[in-house]
Amino acid sequence: MKLRVQWSIPVVLGFLILMQGECRAEKSGGSGERLNIVVLLTDDMGYGDPVCYNPKSKAPTPFMDQLSRQGRRFTDAHSPSSVCSPTRYAILTGRYAWRSRLKLGVLNPWDKALIEPGRLTMGEMLKKRGYTTAAFGKWHLGWTWSTPDGKSQEPTKNEDYRARIDFSKPISNGPTSRGFDYFFGMVGMTPSEPCLIENDRPIFNGNGNGPDIVGVSQELLRPWKDENTPSMLNQKVIWYINQQAARKTPKQPFLIYYAITTPHQPIMPSAQFRGKTGYGEACDFVSQTDDSIGQILKALDQNGMSENTLVIVTSDNGSPGYAEADSPTASVMERYGHYSSGPWRGMKGDTYEGGHRVPFIARWPGHIPANSVSDETICLVDLMSTFSAITGGEIPRDSAEDSYDIRQALFGEVSARPIREATVHHALIGMFAIRQGPWKLIQGIGSGGFTMPQFIAVKPGEVGRNGVPGQLYNLNDDPKESINLYKQKPEIVARLSKLLEQYQKSGRSTPLKP
Repeated sequence: MKLRVQWSIPVVLGFLILMQGECRAEKSGGSGERLNIVVLLTDDMGYGDPVCYNPKSKAPTPFMDQLSRQGRRFTDAHSPSSVCSPTRYAILTGRYAWRSRLKLGVLNPWDKALIEPGRLTMGEMLKKRGYTTAAFGKWHLGWTWSTPDGKSQEPTKNEDYRARIDFSKPISNGPTSRGFDYFFGMVGMTPSEPCLIENDRPIFNGNGNGPDIVGVSQELLRPWKDENTPSMLNQKVIWYINQQAARKTPKQPFLIYYAITTPHQPIMPSAQFRGKTGYGEACDFVSQTDDSIGQILKALDQNGMSENTLVIVTSDNGSPGYAEADSPTASVMERYGHYSSGPWRGMKGDTYEGGHRVPFIARWPGHIPANSVSDETICLVDLMSTFSAITGGEIPRDSAEDSYDIRQALFGEVSARPIREATVHHALIGMFAIRQGPWKLIQGIGSGGFTMPQFIAVKPGEVGRNGVPGQLYNLNDDPKESINLYKQKPEIVARLSKLLEQYQKSGRSTPLKP
């Protein structure tokens, strides 16, 4: 339960500490050396995967554990969606993805750009404030492929979409047209891709005929193996950090958005990690993901950048449960007692907590208290407004409509009231949920995820009327979401339904500034 206090001497002191932290942040964003920002977004890492969140985890995560000792670990952090593409959209725009054309599921490799032309992104916002911006890894937000005939890139039924693409020509409407000065990665879906993209150019198709890649060792390229993807991406991010460190003064601050491709399926740890944990390849892959994080932290240390860099480590959604390759029906939970969702019900794709409650660790030495824990409810959609405030600027009224400034949770003590009025959750098949305080309303029955072939959809405003089914849980009393209070608490159902409908119709969930 969150501790909410009245104004008193301790609270005033905490407020003064917070203000001091904000002043330091603004100074870092002014003259002289400015704050760097690094976002490390893992793919499908569950709340219970890191040891610092789950002491019984079977996957060693020494670097995330160390980072949590150096910074602040959040226990009530959420991805905006329980699947991939919508979360990435929300992180980079500060806007829930269900407001876009993507109403359920994720994008296909041939889908066009989800981020609308002209919409302010995190990268564009920071570029306007003097930052150089780079994105790495899994984009999964669509772009426009070049096609030989200039026609549709969408395949017909049973056609391989790659047959429609001219890989010798550039893409358009990709990361470099959505706020990033530099991009190196792939379209999305899985670590196994038809090609790698640098800026707007397909540069390597895995058949050994592509050019050398600056900063990537030859043994990772030839012969090509899908399992080399994580190591290759790490090398490229480290190369970029070294390049920034070598710049002549005054150094330009940078944003790195690194969408790590692991531990997403297919489970394929590299030889260095295969068998390392003794608890199956899925746990090996989680441990390898932690090592990827460690390599980036080491690069910052070696270049003397750690003290002036805000590092965020989190995940795009909950864990899928990790079926073992040699026994697809047996999960690591069943075989080894590794609970990827931690104490929470559900998994990736679900409206239940396991689908969207994710690890979130933040470090900025001297600003974020070391070895601290916060139970403030936050959402990854909040990063954009928070970075805007830290770097000393305002966001236009028509941007970041669902993003709250969470500096108080990062730098200060427990607030007198929650930062977020409420948080909207969105499941794989489009089911909505809304959380306010301990109360969570799910508009429908079942999980809304992969384990659910059908569900009863509910239109805005219908919940609580004429017996339309739904779910209501008190997470303080019932964190496992096992006691449905929907029928017993009609007044709470009505209140949360009205608030969700307001958010849906108004186009924003944050208050408009004067």
